[in-house]
Amino acid sequence: MFAEAGPDFSAQVCPEASLGDLSPLAIAHFREAWAKKANDARRLTWSDAQTLADAELTVDGHVTYAALILFGTRAALGRHLAQAELVFEYRSSEASGPAADRAEYREGFLLWHDDIWAKINLRNDRQSYQDGLFRLELPTFDEAPVREALLNAIAHRDYRLGGSVFVRQYARRLEIVSPGGLPPGVTLENILDQQNPRNRRLAEALAKVGLIERSGQGMNLMYESAIKQGKALPSLAGTSIHEVRLTLSGTLNSPDFVRFIERLGAEKIRSFSTHDFLALDILRRDEELPPSLRTVIPGLVAAGAVESVGRSRGVRFILSRGVYAALGGKGTYTRKRGLDRATNKALLLKHIRDNATAGSQMEEFRQVLPALKRSQIQVLLRELRTEGSVHNVGTTRAARWFPGQGPGTPEIGTI
Repeated sequence: MFAEAGPDFSAQVCPEASLGDLSPLAIAHFREAWAKKANDARRLTWSDAQTLADAELTVDGHVTYAALILFGTRAALGRHLAQAELVFEYRSSEASGPAADRAEYREGFLLWHDDIWAKINLRNDRQSYQDGLFRLELPTFDEAPVREALLNAIAHRDYRLGGSVFVRQYARRLEIVSPGGLPPGVTLENILDQQNPRNRRLAEALAKVGLIERSGQGMNLMYESAIKQGKALPSLAGTSIHEVRLTLSGTLNSPDFVRFIERLGAEKIRSFSTHDFLALDILRRDEELPPSLRTVIPGLVAAGAVESVGRSRGVRFILSRGVYAALGGKGTYTRKRGLDRATNKALLLKHIRDNATAGSQMEEFRQVLPALKRSQIQVLLRELRTEGSVHNVGTTRAARWFPGQGPGTPEIGTI
């Protein structure tokens, strides 16, 4: 329907709007917050017209759409930009039908941005977990990521489309649907690293009062918060070229991981990047680290959060011994780290000796050492053969292994 990229809609002048369409109270809130963030009390003396002009929210005295979105009265938005609306629904179950609670916000964002959080927080229960002798609690919906999600929806939606932003709260999840797909250049794959504000003038104004960062780290904050609180990652499932669907999970899935993060200490946590947290979350779930995240491992090892197991291409990574010890999970650590090299070789040798008559094959060795890859077992077999403890007859998958040093032992090849 529209060009992928074009002039900033929020910076354009609304021809029919005037300063009388803006709420003086909302402008006053903006001016106070801007003066505080800039540490400049002189701004408090500015008139509404000067405040708007200096924030580039008016052009030669004419009101921009960004000004309407931030400060517009209900009547003004109804006349000039009715789609600048957020609809909140609370649903106590998945059943279809009328929502248990519904509210519509169609006036300047700065007039209601605290009200929408208060509405969500009304039914924001707390989930508890045990930490030693203490029972601690976490909110189902943490305020910081929820506010970031709401700001993202307001700042980055496509105001050229007629739909409203919808916020649906369930007992354990929050869904936010905003018109327009992801901004040009931003994809589901690069959303943590690529920023391109669709409404730049609006985003700049929100940054002036400290509501968002110009660096566009809102999605990063949502991911980090979910990981630190042991919750599922934010989901963008259902996002299309027409709308962005964001789901924040409120369920505490891993109290152990919450305790693990706390054991690392606040100073280390502050130094971690979003990719550091993603790597820790993947290791927590016993999944393979993608190549793009392996670059953060040295820093996590230096921080004492991660240890490496194995060498070369067979290396893998686990959460550190110190963390598991602090959590009372020494056995879990030993299981994940696996047996040491000498013990692994001893187990292979015992199996080969116990089956000396028929010989032993690779599939049997993989049953003996299920935590190791085929290539890692091959390395151990080569070492045993070099030591004269075993020899192989045949190559490739048909190779059989026998105890002792055999005459003219062939190379292992592909076992």
